Amino acid sequence: MASIRKPLLCIVTPALADANNGNWQTTQRWARLLAGHYRVAVTRQWPDADLGEKPAALIALHARRSAASIAAWAEADARAPLVVVLTGTDLYRDIQQDASARRSIEFAHRLVALQERGPLALPAHLRARCRVVFQSSPARAPLPKPRGFLRALMVGHLREEKSPGTLFEAARRIGPQEGIRIDHIGEAIDPALGEAARTTALACPHYRWLGGLPHAEVLRRLQRAHVLVHASRIEGGAHAVLEAVRAGTPVLASRIDGNVGMLGEAYEGYFPVGDAAALAALLRECREGMARADGRLARLAAQCAARAPLFAPEAERQALLDLLNDCLRPGGAGPRTGDRP
Repeated sequence: MASIRKPLLCIVTPALADANNGNWQTTQRWARLLAGHYRVAVTRQWPDADLGEKPAALIALHARRSAASIAAWAEADARAPLVVVLTGTDLYRDIQQDASARRSIEFAHRLVALQERGPLALPAHLRARCRVVFQSSPARAPLPKPRGFLRALMVGHLREEKSPGTLFEAARRIGPQEGIRIDHIGEAIDPALGEAARTTALACPHYRWLGGLPHAEVLRRLQRAHVLVHASRIEGGAHAVLEAVRAGTPVLASRIDGNVGMLGEAYEGYFPVGDAAALAALLRECREGMARADGRLARLAAQCAARAPLFAPEAERQALLDLLNDCLRPGGAGPRTGDRP
């Protein structure tokens, strides 16, 4: 008896492997998680003549940057299932300012936010279309950490949205004798921020800018760090945060919806956006109490451990399958309320 051919699913992403960023990591992981249920094709744009057949559904990452593909799919067949995955810049900037991003979210049958506060950024009439899919990473055991000093790590390409300047200023507020060492991983997308990183490293011997590193090396450094610093101004649901949590490494994070939606309202490791003094104070508190079972560092580790199951691969796989099953069931993709603009 011939086996039943799996449906074709197309994922459109503005970033492929050469970008080495969050969009590509999401695409690669989703293709792997869904491979047992779908044939998954990944492309930068739709239509793609190389596919040879029309997919059963289209998933598009990034409402603004994939806007042309989203519009082409929707205009070819209004009822063909269309899922738009919302990044931080989509949710917290582009859908307020960019007409193509606003059209994309209206075209979509389902919207995906990557953390639980994401739907709140959408227009009220679209929130019922939105599903939360937490991204995932395998659990990793912590690696041996230094006992004589606190190792802090920041991961993210140097661009304004990630607020590397907050880390630079925090490093300058901390003395090299305080037992806090800061490593910073990320390519200089903004050359001026790269120059600022170099200047900070010259002025602060306890700060190192390591540039871009392979993902496997980033993960190893996360496992060895006492804390991850995540200072973003705009974030949709950062890989670095969930990977730290899954490796047992607590996070010091800016209090923005993209971080609160991952770590929870009651988490004790937040600092105000751009507040380098508050970040430096948190680093000092973690350093001073790093050997105590009731210290800030231990409390943050326990809170992160409680959130870790949200970011398990099987939880992400099931959320994706539920989303697609909902879209592909008869009548599941439409009609929509508040249809085309």
